Amino acid sequence: MDTTTNTASMKSSRHFTIRSVCTGLAVGAVICAANIYFGLQTGWVSIMSMPASLMGFGIFQLLRRHLRFPFTPVENVLLQSVACGMGIMPLGCGFVGVVSQDPLSRDCRSVTNKLTMWSQVPAMNFLLTPQEGGLLSLRLDQLIIWSLGLCYFGVVFAVPLRHQVIVRERLRFPSGFSTAVLISVLHGQWRPVADKEALDAAARGGFASLVPRNDFQQLSAEASPDNVEDGEPEHEREQAMLEPETNVQSPPDSSTWAYNMRLLVMSFCASGALTTCTYFLPGLRNVPILGTVAADKWLWTLNPSLAYVGQGIIMGVETTTHMTVGAIAGWGILSPLAQYKGWAPGPVDDWQHGSKGWIVWISLAIMLADAVVSLCYVTLRTIMVQFAGLSAREILRNHGSRGSVGRRATYSSLPSDEQEPSQDSEPLTRSLSGHDEYQSAASFVRNSTGQNNQPADAPANQRIGVNLVACGLVLSILLCIGTVHVVFGNLVPVNATVVAVFMALVLSIMGVRALGETDLNPVSGISKLAQLFFALIIPQSSKSSVLINLVAGAIGALQAGDLMQDLKTGHLLGASPQAQFWGQMIGATVGAVLSSVLYRLYTRVYTIPGELFQVPTAYVWIFTARLVTGQGLPPMADRWATGAGVLFTFTTITRIASVGEFWRSYVPGGIAVAIGMYNVPSFTLGRAIGGLLGWYWTKIKQRSETSLIIVASGFVLGEGFLSILNLVLQSFGVPHL
Repeated sequence: MDTTTNTASMKSSRHFTIRSVCTGLAVGAVICAANIYFGLQTGWVSIMSMPASLMGFGIFQLLRRHLRFPFTPVENVLLQSVACGMGIMPLGCGFVGVVSQDPLSRDCRSVTNKLTMWSQVPAMNFLLTPQEGGLLSLRLDQLIIWSLGLCYFGVVFAVPLRHQVIVRERLRFPSGFSTAVLISVLHGQWRPVADKEALDAAARGGFASLVPRNDFQQLSAEASPDNVEDGEPEHEREQAMLEPETNVQSPPDSSTWAYNMRLLVMSFCASGALTTCTYFLPGLRNVPILGTVAADKWLWTLNPSLAYVGQGIIMGVETTTHMTVGAIAGWGILSPLAQYKGWAPGPVDDWQHGSKGWIVWISLAIMLADAVVSLCYVTLRTIMVQFAGLSAREILRNHGSRGSVGRRATYSSLPSDEQEPSQDSEPLTRSLSGHDEYQSAASFVRNSTGQNNQPADAPANQRIGVNLVACGLVLSILLCIGTVHVVFGNLVPVNATVVAVFMALVLSIMGVRALGETDLNPVSGISKLAQLFFALIIPQSSKSSVLINLVAGAIGALQAGDLMQDLKTGHLLGASPQAQFWGQMIGATVGAVLSSVLYRLYTRVYTIPGELFQVPTAYVWIFTARLVTGQGLPPMADRWATGAGVLFTFTTITRIASVGEFWRSYVPGGIAVAIGMYNVPSFTLGRAIGGLLGWYWTKIKQRSETSLIIVASGFVLGEGFLSILNLVLQSFGVPHL
């Protein structure tokens, strides 16, 4: 490549490009559709920032001969920011779910590391009784208004939090770091290394710490105002600063990315084809592997969906084993016991009078115990770190908890931030290159600006202004309050909405810190705290107390923490925070509208709750609201729930204190057990198969884990996206075979 081409390529580089935004919206639409589908089925949702980066890179590689200038790492950051801001909206707007962190990040291998419960809208639509102010039938325009009201202030509030936790404190945000590494690998910036100390130091690096120093130094010099011609527009100078220079990057290994893209496309198509087949042959969704009696009466069937196999691979064998334990305890022991004892005399699949609804109370107690213990630990640990200068590691050591800090387990309800990633749990970060060379890029920023004592951050013209943040935060809060009032009217008092918003902002600070340190976003516990708080301030005599409780929980579940992972990725790669902010705003806007449309389509075409879409997390939400507002439990459910809560309080404490011990994986995690308990066995068994396949492939066969996870992601995205075809067929009344 000649000098002219190099210069042209560099000047054509942009932090914010229309092509990246459009591609990000296309990728985000796939993730959004998948999240709506699986969220309504089982509550499972994945943000998928790394598959988004991989898909975006693959698209631009296929089109590279037609591009005027190369696709750069900072454009890839923008693309995945748009896609993730869009893909998370089914969750952030309360339509679905149980959230898992990025499936390609082994720092968050377990879906239950990032367990969060949202399904307020289905709970309002289908589960409220007339005495509780329901059933509420929200029109499409009301759903869109509700979604737009909830989607913005989490994005805006992430901006001031970014400066504190990413720039100043340099928290690790493991998933954001892993995504940054993947993007660097895809764009040919890395050489292999497996130094754990270098990995951790790189994860805590400053601005552009993963950009090679030579690239960064040259680009910074060329992009400085002194070296720019007077006739060059200001926005050209802003967009050129700090971007990696394409001519000094090693070209990405075409065979590697092409192979991975083929795996993704093939698994996507295979899963999509099987999904279409299940429309014409619906019996494929429930295979009676234990006989017809166990299937018909006790709901023991297998759903051989490739997507659930993929989810099991993503979760890992430890999590899926714990989920299977929950399924056996719930559906193999407690369900028959509740029916034979007369505690749940109705049909097993009856949520109100059958054992299906009875065991939800047990799983709810387990989740509450796990969430409260984990949240208390995070709170206590944060206080000690901030005000006493003590870390959890020192506290545990002083109390003789040998080995409390060590090898990162593949699943934990609340891992310690002091854990180091192990080689077998970090397949992507094994490709990270020498730490010193890349860490020095951030040092160069400080040295060149004379700010050795100041944290390195993006240039001032790439940051988000204080006035914009202040105005945006005020406007987004007012929008949220106004839209809730427009949708619910006097059913939800304005003062309750105001309290919910400010409580959400305060609690989200705790969630973001926990996410940055441990990769755990304790929004499940935070939302439950919001529900408990509103149970105290709203009179139980109020007809709308349950509805208010649901709305407060929805507002309390800010998406700021999950969006912070994308900001961490951009920070490490030298991307413009301003470009990421607007990318997230665009993604959130489109995602809010698309989520509302897809949700309304599914609820119009299918019976919800029904056999295909059981919305179990909606029942968890409504049961929690009824519990904290003083409504009664089924017979004997209180005793069994109390016992289960006490038991899993101790197991959660044990798992927190035993990080690094070989026997830790044998202690059941509360969240995983609860998920296996409230989901019917057909979903859990499919995931268990995936977990075993992943274990066999990586541990027994000693094969590449990254390729396996790419296949698993294709399985999930294929069924989620092609389910829209099934939706169309169902809406037109195409007959089943």
